[in-house]
Amino acid sequence: MDEETRYEAVRSRDGRFDGVFFFAVETTGIYCRPSCPAVTPKRHNVRFFATAAAAQRSGFRACRRCRPDAVPGSAEWNVRADAVGRAMRLIADGVVDREGVAGLAARLGYSARQVQRQLTAELGAGPVALARAQRAHTARVLLQTTELPVTEIAFASGFASVRQFNDTVREVYASTPTELRAAAPRGRGASRGRAAPGAGIPLRLAHRGPYQAAAVFDQLAAEAVTGVEEVSGAPGGRTYRRTLRLPYGTGIVAVEERTGAPRTGTGTRPGGWLDARLHLTDPRDLTTAVQRLRRLFDLDADPYAVDERLGADPRLGPLVAARPGLRSPGAVDPPEAAVRALVGKEGAQELVRRYGKALDAPCGSLTHLFPEPAVLAEAEPDGPLGALTAALADGTVRLDPGADRDDAQQALLALPALDPVTIAALRVRALGDPDVAPPGAEVPDDWRPWRSYAVQHLRVAGEWNDR
Repeated sequence: MDEETRYEAVRSRDGRFDGVFFFAVETTGIYCRPSCPAVTPKRHNVRFFATAAAAQRSGFRACRRCRPDAVPGSAEWNVRADAVGRAMRLIADGVVDREGVAGLAARLGYSARQVQRQLTAELGAGPVALARAQRAHTARVLLQTTELPVTEIAFASGFASVRQFNDTVREVYASTPTELRAAAPRGRGASRGRAAPGAGIPLRLAHRGPYQAAAVFDQLAAEAVTGVEEVSGAPGGRTYRRTLRLPYGTGIVAVEERTGAPRTGTGTRPGGWLDARLHLTDPRDLTTAVQRLRRLFDLDADPYAVDERLGADPRLGPLVAARPGLRSPGAVDPPEAAVRALVGKEGAQELVRRYGKALDAPCGSLTHLFPEPAVLAEAEPDGPLGALTAALADGTVRLDPGADRDDAQQALLALPALDPVTIAALRVRALGDPDVAPPGAEVPDDWRPWRSYAVQHLRVAGEWNDR
């Protein structure tokens, strides 16, 4: 998009581009999402940025009306397989907060200077600024949805000191933490009121465009592993719950099925959200937990681009019209997804029963964490399962958000008993690749770069057999 096209999107308040780019107004010092309902600024006063971090780095503060920090992430980072795309996925997962820029660079196979240069040149902000913007958003969520003490929120958000936390909040939101907490919205749904420290964190997981929640919840219900996951309730009002293993502790999440989305006065469907509640043993895991849920539910997808491309195909057109905004679910724990793909649902449930780590405080039918690869490699060292889990445990196979997808595929192909069809499925689920064609299948090149979504449409419609 050139700048004039971006400005037209701002003039029309087009929610399709929320998160794709941001605009700032030089006369007010504020940056916004394209769909901001405020009066459209004059063109010569507007600047455009690829990320919220770049706008903040240029001295602009977040609009209090449209909350640009809360938009869905750009679908570009899921599509791209280059170093910048991989870096953005790792930063979103909290790697910079946990391991610093050196850790990020090591995962990418570059020097810290190269990573800094590439991100700054393309996005207008380096890894530290990008992580800082993410920390600020996490701080706002905790301030406005929980009763955690401000000091605890500072460190839970990833800040090194309370002073750094206070300075960042003032700079990004033009408010003190206390003022930001007092300004918390009192709307309906997950954001109503603030939760006590032990009551979990209520969230709205935003998405752009239409969202076929029923298809996602159907798939999660069919795959649910007892003790780790459950889907309860009737279609249209179901709740998905599962346990989470996170960098600093554990968690339990509940996500509500949402069948509709808000509409604007013009009848367009700009997007919506899924209501969720997170119970974390350590609040520092909030950013990572949210990002992993976003991958599981494919919330950063661009359904407009997917539907436009696939809807033009004679075979897929009627399916896209019937299910606009169909998503391609990912995984909250890629190594877990790999093991489950190998052993199947019943085998996974047996592994949880025998080797899963019991929760300190079970919650209903959720009693265990899925066993880690290292535990399985030691307990079952022989055969295909032992080979896979050993490779996952020692890093021979990497499935983290920054993994090179082609390298991961080659490493998986080198293992016994993982056939190409299963590996292709893992490339979709564990690595979040939107453009995977199952081996041996004849699919048109016109479906690129959304072949994963094309197959998902056929699967949901009962026109595709994975085997």
